[in-house]
Amino acid sequence: MRINPYLTFNGQCEEAFKFYEKCLSGTIAMMIPYANSPMAAEMAADWHYKIMHVTLALGDQVLQGADSTPGSYQKPQGFSVTLHLDATAEAERIFAGLSENGTVQFPLQETFWALRFGMLVDRFGTPWMINCGKPV
Repeated sequence: MRINPYLTFNGQCEEAFKFYEKCLSGTIAMMIPYANSPMAAEMAADWHYKIMHVTLALGDQVLQGADSTPGSYQKPQGFSVTLHLDATAEAERIFAGLSENGTVQFPLQETFWALRFGMLVDRFGTPWMINCGKPV
């Protein structure tokens, strides 16, 4: 069994995933607009090029997402996408990237359990936690 986050957006999915691809050093493996899906006939013309499904490959893991259909988007709440990193420099790089034009909720810093830990909501409304644990 694998668990992976599936994020929803209100029309900014493509922009968000291109941003995540850069910040997380991943690769967009698949991006399907509504126009290229069986749902195309059901969608308004201005929504055809919004994203029905995207997969960002991050090593052997994935982050996926889509633009919610018009009128069905709900703001993310009650969760965070958590990244566990081994190197403080990488934690600092990713935190700086994701927090650009976002809101830092807890600045990236050393804590009693981690060399670096921080929390933010990125400019697309996705909540993140960055954790670089202390060696055991």
